[in-house]
This record gives sequence, structure tokens and C-alpha cells, in this order.
Amino acid sequence: MSRVIAVTNQKGGVGKTTTCVNVAASLAASDRRVLLVDIDPQGNATTGCGIGGPALESTACEVLLGEAEARDVIVAVDAGNFSLLPANPDLTAAEVRLMQENGREYRLRTALEPVREFYDYLLIDCPPSINMLTLNALTAADGVLIPIQCEYYALEGLSSLLETVRQVRHTVNRRLQIEGLLRTMYDPRNRLANDVSEQLIKHFKHKVYRTVIPRNVRLAEAPSFGVPALLHDPRSRGALAYVAVAAEIMQQESERKHAGVA
Repeated sequence: MSRVIAVTNQKGGVGKTTTCVNVAASLAASDRRVLLVDIDPQGNATTGCGIGGPALESTACEVLLGEAEARDVIVAVDAGNFSLLPANPDLTAAEVRLMQENGREYRLRTALEPVREFYDYLLIDCPPSINMLTLNALTAADGVLIPIQCEYYALEGLSSLLETVRQVRHTVNRRLQIEGLLRTMYDPRNRLANDVSEQLIKHFKHKVYRTVIPRNVRLAEAPSFGVPALLHDPRSRGALAYVAVAAEIMQQESERKHAGVA
């Protein structure tokens, strides 16, 4: 049974896309079948995988509007050994058109249903805001992975995001749950980062991944080469951290299956 994970945070610059691309590559390196779904109009996950954005004939835009089937738009990311449903700026127009449609929040769930069986994990890279595209991701997802930078303003945004998740769970997607909180761009020398980290663990306990993602030059460089950090520099601290996060995600799935939880 596949698991759909929406990677989201309404605050930008927290490592959301970096997390999507590198978790996808790390899961694929562990022989998991992975589909990365890019529904951010910036298309950074797409270009970060070495796929050309504006030149793409079909993207998630056409899929959400019902003008193309997901299976016909998905492309292979040879560098990471996983698949990608790409995006480009056309998604902005798609969001505007979706606002006029009935059942608009279910478009992504419906589009992904025919291809779910071919993957173990589907990771959705969301826009850095709570909009119709993000709502589609939350409606389609089984779990929400929240990358969070350990700073004061990140905590303020977190409470708003959690309220959105709660509302989605009670209205359109009862199976939605918090997959985990991932501390990103972490600098242990920073006292505030340590304080915020402690607060996260205190309030969310086991929902906080044990692994922290450090500030790492190799992670920042990798998108410019169009490859995940695992291929850019597999020995870098950033790449190894995402391998560890992927291991935690797979362990969670194993525990769910053992407990008989979908």
C-alpha cells in the first residue's frame, strides 16, 4: 500500500523543496518506488531534478485541470532513480481556474489515484502558502511532513498550519495525520535554535524526527547541478542526514503495518 506525504510549510525558505528532492532520492536509494509530485508554481523541485520547467509540454497544471492523465505527464528522474510529476509557472493559472470548479479540492487526489499502486511513496512539494494547491495536496495525502527552521517566527506559522491540517481532517480528508516535524538548516551553535528545538520536542514528542538537517553547503549547491545531494556529494552531512530521515520514514511505515494501521 502506497503512502502519500504532503511536504508543506506556509513559511518559505525552510527547506521544503530540498527535503522533497532529497527524501525522494534517499527512499529510491533504498529500493522504494517513489513519485515526487511538484505542485509549486515556482517549479523548484522540477528544476532541482534536472528537468526543464518552461519547456515542458505538459505538467501538473494540465493534470489538475483534467486536460491530461498523470501517467502521461510523469517523467523519469534518471539521476535519482525516481519519478516526477513536474511543474512550472502555469500552475498559477490553474489555481485561478480551479477556484471556479466544483470538487476543486479533490482534483489532485483523483488524478493520483490511478498511479498510486505503482509507487511505495508519493511526495508532494507544496507552495509556501495555504492556497488551493496546498489544499489539494492535503486532501490527497495520508500524512503531512513539516520542515521547520528552529527560529521564533517558524513557531508562529506552525500553529496556523496545524489548524489548517485539523480543518482538512474534519472536512475533506479524515485519514490525514501529521507524519512528522523535520528540523532543517540546524546550527547547534545557535542558542535560539536549541531552545526552539527543545520546545518542539516538548510539545510534539515522537512526532519530531530524531534526525536534524544541518546547514550544509552541498545541500545548497546540489539544485544548481540538477541533482539531489545524494548524487552531488553522497558523503556530505546534508546527504547523510536525508538518508537518515528516509530511514525514519520507512521505519514509521513498518511500525504502522505491524500495528495494522493504514
